[in-house]
Amino acid sequence: MSGPQCCSNPPTIHPSSGSGHVEKIGGLDSYVTGSPDSKLAILLVSDIFGFEAPNLRKLAAKVAAAGFFVVVPDFLYGDPYAPEDANRPLPVWIKDHGPAKGFEDAKPVLGALRRKGFSAVGAAGFCWGGKVVVELAKHNFIQAAVLCHPSFVTVDDIKDVKVPISILGAEIDHMSPPEVVKQFEEVLTAKSEVKSHVKIFPKVAHGWTVRYNVEDKAAVKCAEEAHQNLLEWFLNHVKGIRSSL
Repeated sequence: MSGPQCCSNPPTIHPSSGSGHVEKIGGLDSYVTGSPDSKLAILLVSDIFGFEAPNLRKLAAKVAAAGFFVVVPDFLYGDPYAPEDANRPLPVWIKDHGPAKGFEDAKPVLGALRRKGFSAVGAAGFCWGGKVVVELAKHNFIQAAVLCHPSFVTVDDIKDVKVPISILGAEIDHMSPPEVVKQFEEVLTAKSEVKSHVKIFPKVAHGWTVRYNVEDKAAVKCAEEAHQNLLEWFLNHVKGIRSSL
């Protein structure tokens, strides 16, 4: 399941990137940005490169600007995947950072947000984080989900989804190839009780929404289109919930 695409185009990590700050939420160091007065929160679950990735924090700023309080927890406990570490190739690293643990760690984070008074929470997962978010979407932990080029997600996972879900896939993706994403779409289409949106972006590869080259205009344009789709989903299914209360 863990292929080289998961490791391609690693970001240059900057712990101080972004205009937000890091605080403890649910026991985890978490990058937060946006106004806590919104009472609407979005959880962003990173890929294997962790919560300090600049492009991920840029996306957090976009989501916050739309009126959400955005939380990006460090589910990797300060130990993101390091491609240059020959002693810990991905199959070794993943043993210490399975998505199942990320799912369990997300529960107290979401609980803390509820206690802080947030009335609705959405979650988006990228690559590794997609598996964490689909697990959350099987329960009532969140109100809406977005999966961006997910890894480890199966058709059976999608069958159990209970909340509105958007899946943004890539044409060039060995982790969730288009034919598998199409299967996800078929399952969701049959689940009329669950609102869904599935889109496959042409000419992009796994990881394109958060691991794009900021100097490549075409790559930036594709990423921004996906970011807009993600944002619209949360505006409709998280902010929309709040508006109807």
